[in-house]
Amino acid sequence: MRILLIEDEPEMASVLKTALERQDFVVDRSSTLADAEIMAKVGTHDAIVLDRRLPDGEGLDLIPRLRASNVDTPVIALTAMAGIDDRVGGLNAGADDYMVKPFATEELVARLRALHRRQFTLRADRIEVGRLTYDFRDREALVDDKALDLPRRERLVLETLIRRPGRAVMRRTLEEAVYALDDEIGSNALDAHISRLRRKIEDAGAGIEIRAIRNIGYLLRTLP
Repeated sequence: MRILLIEDEPEMASVLKTALERQDFVVDRSSTLADAEIMAKVGTHDAIVLDRRLPDGEGLDLIPRLRASNVDTPVIALTAMAGIDDRVGGLNAGADDYMVKPFATEELVARLRALHRRQFTLRADRIEVGRLTYDFRDREALVDDKALDLPRRERLVLETLIRRPGRAVMRRTLEEAVYALDDEIGSNALDAHISRLRRKIEDAGAGIEIRAIRNIGYLLRTLP
């Protein structure tokens, strides 16, 4: 999942970003409504985590502006404003969920994943291509029931490719799935992840290949 985190308190934002990235989320961060609105409109986020008290206004005011621009990304309001009226007002303003600070990051992760499942209820939990099975619930790649040892970014590449077996996936799509906007990306960083992933798949005898498509991107397909 790619998350837009809108939080102006640096320490809180850093803690949340680190915790979410440890759970394989890609996190873009904004500290103001103005920047967040631009990022939400041009990005491909799966969810928005939104603080209410921001330097340039009430966080909830962002929701109707996004909806008016046909941005329907689900929003979790994350705030110290804990009264019943605050929570009801947040949900009535368009938030899909409302969490009160302090909170457990484990609960935030669970709620984000629940929102994602709600969006993609028709999407399979397991996909098989060749002899490789990817389990999206356990975030695990298996060949003949043996797990592959994949670091976070290799796993994110595989998740993106295996959802589109036999179809080319644009390089930009892969980069958006793997990197946050403020990540420093070397010119061949994505290619290095794919090269290591390709070697592990081949060594495991998965019966599939990751093929480069010139000037477009990559595709994952069963070996002929």
